Amino acid sequence: MKKILFSLLMLSCITTMAQIKMPQPSTTQTITQDFGLGKLELTYSRPSIKNRKVFKEGSELAPLGKVWRTGANSATRIKITDPIEIAGKSVDTGTYAIFTIPGKNEWTFILNKGAKNWGSDYDEKLDIFRVTIPASKMKESIETFTMQFANMKTESCELHLMWGNTYVAIPITSKVNDRIRMQLEKALAGDNVSSTTYFQAANFYYDMDKDLAKALTNVTKAIGEKSDKFWMYLTKAKIERDLGDKAAAKASAEKCIEEATKQKNDDYVRSATELIKKL
Repeated sequence: MKKILFSLLMLSCITTMAQIKMPQPSTTQTITQDFGLGKLELTYSRPSIKNRKVFKEGSELAPLGKVWRTGANSATRIKITDPIEIAGKSVDTGTYAIFTIPGKNEWTFILNKGAKNWGSDYDEKLDIFRVTIPASKMKESIETFTMQFANMKTESCELHLMWGNTYVAIPITSKVNDRIRMQLEKALAGDNVSSTTYFQAANFYYDMDKDLAKALTNVTKAIGEKSDKFWMYLTKAKIERDLGDKAAAKASAEKCIEEATKQKNDDYVRSATELIKKL
């Protein structure tokens, strides 16, 4: 009986210990970023330096010249939902592993098919490509390994890797302008084109395609003979300003102020007022 009670007590202790949760030494982070006509999703684990050396000859953390999992624990993964280019290399949709080889002045960036493998299980045969990327030094040291998408633009962004005093920026591009232009031209050629479609075209030609003449034509059609859509008047004012027609830009901005005031939108009143001041 005593043996049974002792066994039950030990089992209870083991079960209690098994339920204790502890934080991961290298926490996992997932970043989702809208880009181009799709999304980029990055998942990686974040080790900390903890008074150890990193990116040195024979260092305990990520030694120079050795393949590194670019994080900790499982493989660092990037999921791509729309075709992109990474450092000039074409990448189709899918989920991939990221490996790197740190160097003093430049790194080797590796895109690999082994996204389901443990991070240290690197197989060179699964490499999709390797590219060389410059490495820079930062004044301030970062304790915990950090990756982020930065410098976001319509067709380009960067994947930043930062740890210790080292900083690496991998360029990413997405050639979406041609695809959007084709969609818009098809929509504009149809019957009963909506004001919204004309305004989308105006924004595309103004912000992305840099065709001011087409931008003005489409925003004018979006507004029509009479409209209370103050945001369209502000866009028209910006286009006219960039075309060098200050008088027209002022008139459009004043119309924006008039309609925005009626609809109690102080932000657009303020923006249109600032535009007029700078003409």
